[in-house]
Amino acid sequence: MRDDDSLPACSILLLAGGRGQRMGGQDKGLLEWRGKPLIAHLHALTRPLTDDLIISCNRNLDRYTAYADRLVQDDSSDFPGPLAGVRAGLQAARHAWLLVLPCDCPRLDAELLQSMRRIAARHPDRPLLVRQGEQWEPLFCLLPKSLLPTLEQAWQAGERSPRKILLADAVSVLQCPPDDPRLANLNTPTLLTEAGIDERKRT
Repeated sequence: MRDDDSLPACSILLLAGGRGQRMGGQDKGLLEWRGKPLIAHLHALTRPLTDDLIISCNRNLDRYTAYADRLVQDDSSDFPGPLAGVRAGLQAARHAWLLVLPCDCPRLDAELLQSMRRIAARHPDRPLLVRQGEQWEPLFCLLPKSLLPTLEQAWQAGERSPRKILLADAVSVLQCPPDDPRLANLNTPTLLTEAGIDERKRT
């Protein structure tokens, strides 16, 4: 899908900084799917959309650096959760918008990302969140950098839930159908294996 030059420029943040608990402590973004690390699939998808590609990672920085313009890390060593990565990404972002995506969703496509950007552009002061059926997906979001003071205040008050912070005020919404395969998180060994089997059956 052709990039839409009328849309405002955005920075992009790929979240790869977690413990990988569901993967037995492995660094999830570097696990392979269809012969490539998960992070490589997200890199290939998002690289044409930005000149400011950021990865939030807390391990294996030497490997992640090949997939980003810049890396950011949590300012705490105890893996405080994805909001820490979002916070670091917003602080580092060079553009007025930050598109946030988890690293374990290699089935995302350009059409979905461009739909997010088009909807968000209509309300430049609001975060955009994806909703899958009735389920909010707060780690698929497009955030105005102007949100940073609000997020920082909530962080300092002890809030660690992206959902609670982002839904505290008006948001724009990209509604997706239930069980949209593009939003599938391959975040366990079983899901990663089954997804690979499914892909091979289709080819």
